[in-house]
Amino acid sequence: MVDELSLRLVPDALWEIVAPLIPPFVARPQGGGSAPADDRAVFTAIVYVLTSGCAWRHLPPSFGVTVPTAHRRFSAWVRDRVFEKLHREVLDQLGSAGELDWTAAILDAASVRAKKGGSLTGPSPVDRGKKGSKIHVLSETNGIPLVVGVSGANTHDSTMLQPMVAALPATKSRRGPRRRKPGKLRADKGYDYDMHRRWLRERGIVPRIARRGIERNDRLGRYRWKIERTIAWLTGYRRMTIRYERRGEHFAGFLHLAAALTCFKKLPT
Repeated sequence: MVDELSLRLVPDALWEIVAPLIPPFVARPQGGGSAPADDRAVFTAIVYVLTSGCAWRHLPPSFGVTVPTAHRRFSAWVRDRVFEKLHREVLDQLGSAGELDWTAAILDAASVRAKKGGSLTGPSPVDRGKKGSKIHVLSETNGIPLVVGVSGANTHDSTMLQPMVAALPATKSRRGPRRRKPGKLRADKGYDYDMHRRWLRERGIVPRIARRGIERNDRLGRYRWKIERTIAWLTGYRRMTIRYERRGEHFAGFLHLAAALTCFKKLPT
């Protein structure tokens, strides 16, 4: 049963992508010590925590990884940007297969409560001022997440437009050079500022940002509903619905892993 669960969480095709990204084990200079835990078992345990939302201390022993080892390895992999690299690697595979539509990109954000506070948090304007974080997502036309980020819940959405677009990765394409520039950028009224429109036009991106007091509300979701679906995909990983990590980079690590797993599900079989 455990083997079936592990294979469902981390199938062979996914592990083939992950394995080259894992930093090699470095033995202690003085020698000795216990044998290192299996990398795949550790990665599977981390995916289980992300998927189930369980606390680290409730990690089932059946994965063959102790709680301190799993958390220590997770922290090290966040520091080494393993989950960001995984996200980009899967995007490259999607691009090579012609599965990324660069006709337009879509930008949106969602707030989550931060139970224990910590870095990258702030008083949430939608949760009576309680500590929270905000998840920012930039997807391609069909909702595949290209860039994800975390900020305090009191961060205005508009301040993240330029950093998110600037962070677009140069992704492989089926033919020709790598691509990182969408034809258009779609966003809601929270990003309605002329400086952003000018900034986008200077970079050859056509702004399609809803205008406050002009565009009808019943038409605002005509194209942008896909980014809301993407955020629902990401928060479907239960660890993303409420932030328990005190360190913002750890929550961001889980977010990058969730984005990578979401992209992996879109790979052609």
